[in-house]
Order: sequence, then structure tokens, then C-alpha cells
Amino acid sequence: MKDDPGTSVSIRDVAQSAGVSMATVSRALSGRGNVSERSRQRVLDAAAELGFVPSYNASSLASGRTRNIGVMVPTVSRWFFSSVLEGVSKALLEAGYDLTLYNTGEQPGRRQSVLTDFLRRQRLDGVVAVSLELSPAEVAQLLRVGRPIVGLGGAIEGVATLHIDDFAVAKHATEHLLGLGHRDIGHLSGTPEFERDFALPANRRLGFEAAMREAGVRVRPEWLAPTDFTIAGAHATAKRLLASPAGRPTAIFAASDEMAIGAITAAQQLGLQVPYDVSVIGIDGHELGEMFGLTTFDQAPARQGADAAHMLIKELESDGAEPETRIVEPEFVIRMSTAVPRSLR
Repeated sequence: MKDDPGTSVSIRDVAQSAGVSMATVSRALSGRGNVSERSRQRVLDAAAELGFVPSYNASSLASGRTRNIGVMVPTVSRWFFSSVLEGVSKALLEAGYDLTLYNTGEQPGRRQSVLTDFLRRQRLDGVVAVSLELSPAEVAQLLRVGRPIVGLGGAIEGVATLHIDDFAVAKHATEHLLGLGHRDIGHLSGTPEFERDFALPANRRLGFEAAMREAGVRVRPEWLAPTDFTIAGAHATAKRLLASPAGRPTAIFAASDEMAIGAITAAQQLGLQVPYDVSVIGIDGHELGEMFGLTTFDQAPARQGADAAHMLIKELESDGAEPETRIVEPEFVIRMSTAVPRSLR
């Protein structure tokens, strides 16, 4: 065993110790190519014994790759995006890739710097873009420099994507309330600034309206309440909605679980019982949903993040692989926040 910290262990040393060729060591450690399980284990044992660490700098020179993936998110302060990031990070770490985070926020310049400067300087092998709707010009730019991209949150022409069908899920959520007998249904939606990428609030509102229309139930404009995607913002908005002297809905479909939780806390503060006085349903699968007994559609953002990372690695390691589009089917989780309206009991 090499005990001198100044001694550099090479791939040749590992090959000699394992009794295999350097090519076999390279295939065993990279996970690419055919290597018998016995040979692979001998290589791994020898590498561990010698304290061998693969040099990604050397492999980058040979392959033109950095084994570094850029992840673009609008913010890391929100539960959904941090959950996606957790899934991406775990999958990349397990595959031996580094991660560089780009929090684009509200500054378009940050987004452009990732898509131009960093990719042009070959600092990234590829990009996972979370809830960022890329333009055809941006997609073409990425394809020109040979850096694949996977989009999460909506369909993007020409690149691999995975996302839920916001319209269909919102329609299903509203149909659940209608099926329980509710006719006075309000909707907590997003404010205009959230329409910039993939128009998520609009698609979920359209799904709500479609379900109401098909059931022959009128949508009351005063019960379409825009707010932000936070518990605090939705709490304030739902409190005004439920305390209106013009009457209140018996059920609320919220465009996110955080907004649904805000609606539940607002109802409780007003002395209303959930679900007997007002039913509440959301979308996301927030970790606090179980605590609040929230009926929701769990879209498993951490798993989506891991799947996006695996899709990108597949593109990187499979030359000419066709970009795939994957529709995620959320799990419908029925809890205690929805029930038959009191008037029908």
C-alpha cells in the first residue's frame, strides 16, 4: 500500500495491482464498456487499497468533457425548486458528475451568461433547466456547441423534457371537488409574474374552468383569487376570500400545495372547519401536506430532478440519442382536507 501522501497513484498502478489492463481499469471505473463482474471488483478493490482517485482533468482533455453539469433554477428559496435540486444533486453525485448551480432569479442576464459564456468556454457538459422555457434561439445555441439540455417543468421543442400536464391535473383536482357535490368552488392562482415560463398558473386555471364548464357550474370571477406561491401570501388572499360579505365558496382548488396550506390556515383562523365548512385541494406533494391532512396530487419533485439528471447523462453517454419527452403522472393522494359539503350531509 502506498502510504506516502506525496506519491501519486496512477491508473497503471491500479492495473498492475489488479492484474488487468489499463483499458479494463478505465472501463471498470467509468462504468462504460463491457467488464466482467469479477474484473470490475478486482479493479475497485485495488483502487480502494491504493487510494486511487480518477483524474477528471486528464479525462476531460481526452474527451472534451468536464463531468460538470449546470442546473438552472429560478430560485432556491422555494420548496419545489429545492426539492428538484436535491434529486438532481443526488443522481449526479452517484454518477460521478459535479454540479454547478445557477440561480437565475429575476435577472435575464444571468440566464444568458449560462447559455452563452459558460457553455462557450466549455465549463459545462450539459444543462438541466428547471421551470425555464427556452426559446428556439436558445435551443439552437445549445445544439450548436454540442451541449445537451434537459428541461423540467414544461415542453420545449427540440430538447428532452419531463413535466406534468398542468391542465389535466388541475381539471382532475376540480373534478374531485365536483364529485363530492361542491358547486361553489374558488381558485387560488398565480399572479402574472409567474406566467413568464410555461404559463403554469394559466394552464391550471384553464383546467379548473374546463372542469367547471363541463359540469355546468358557473365560475364566479370574484372567487378567482391570484396570489403568490407562498403559504403566507395565500393565507392573506384566502382569508379575504373566505370572509367576503358577498358569500364564500365551500371548496378551494389551490394551484400549489403551499397555497392550499395557506388556505387551510386562513379558514382555521376564521373559525371554519376544514373540510366540513370548506374543502381544500392542492397540487405538488409538499412535505407539509400530510401534517395538514391535505388532499393533493404528488408530483414528486425530487424524483423528477433525479430523472432529469439521468436523462441528461443518457444523452451525454449515448451519441445520437433522440431527446425524449416524458409526461409525469402525479399520485392522487386523498386525505382529510376534502369532503362532501355540509349542506349535503
